[in-house]
Amino acid sequence: MTMDQAERLRKLVEQHPVSEHEHPGAKNPPASPQASKTAKQAKTPKPQKPARPRRPFSTNARVIAVTSGKGGVGKTNFTVNLAIALRAVGSRVMILDADLGMANVDIVLGSSSKKYLLNLLEDDMDLADVLVHGPYGVDFIPGGSGIEKAQTLDDDKQKILLRKLAGVGALADIILIDTGAGLGKNVMDFILAADEVLLVTTPEPTSLTDAYAVMKAYSRYAENPNLQLVVNRIYDERESREVAEKLQQTAGRFLHLDVGCLGYVYEDASVLRAVRRQTPFVVASPDSIAARCIRAMAQGVLYGASPRVDRGWRGFLQRIFHFSR
Repeated sequence: MTMDQAERLRKLVEQHPVSEHEHPGAKNPPASPQASKTAKQAKTPKPQKPARPRRPFSTNARVIAVTSGKGGVGKTNFTVNLAIALRAVGSRVMILDADLGMANVDIVLGSSSKKYLLNLLEDDMDLADVLVHGPYGVDFIPGGSGIEKAQTLDDDKQKILLRKLAGVGALADIILIDTGAGLGKNVMDFILAADEVLLVTTPEPTSLTDAYAVMKAYSRYAENPNLQLVVNRIYDERESREVAEKLQQTAGRFLHLDVGCLGYVYEDASVLRAVRRQTPFVVASPDSIAARCIRAMAQGVLYGASPRVDRGWRGFLQRIFHFSR
């Protein structure tokens, strides 16, 4: 992580200041002595310094699905903060809120919208009417219940959605799909349609069990598996390594699935304070250990993987709507 990144995030704070007046009732709870000690002792992840980007940015956006085996692991919060960190280093980022049960990307961003995906079926509606230019330079498309209905539309209506959504690929370098949690059909459709998958888990046994269930289903149906772990709410780096290695070894042995690990996020009181203020923590507390972890993973997304050919946004749309070329 470079100082330049942190400076860019501080500029975002200046553009979108956080104040108690804007969010009355959002009091900062004091961090526990144990949490403060952990944060001081924690080492900031050090991403490798690459010689060149993962691949040159183009109109063929990378489509990355962010999912989890169970709810409550911080998936959406991670997605939004990762998007802001990617934007801070120059990437054009867009989020598609595809979490049918808990669609709250707008809440984490402190933004809102009156239009949703299915409004695109209206004759006088275009992409610009649905697309939300959120704070901190991150755009998003609110899905609502429209995501679920979109997959059951007739061919003519699917073609309309495909045509109106096709332009998204030219508006972003990276499109993050915030899926729901679990193994529902809609969740699996999204992660199988995406070129890359980030699976968020925590060290809790139930979270690990559910994460393995996602990997098992993914390994069974994915054409070209490309999955990485994100371990959230850890207390030390060794814990993160143990969690990742356990899942990686199990996946390799029983599923013959090669699973990577993008990184981890420390348990941090600043995350809870930011959530209460409806402000992403990489902006509210850019120097916190959690924010430094997110910025390290943003570097990993951009530079940590070997170049590969992605099918991009249009390919994602064709797969999610089962629309043949």
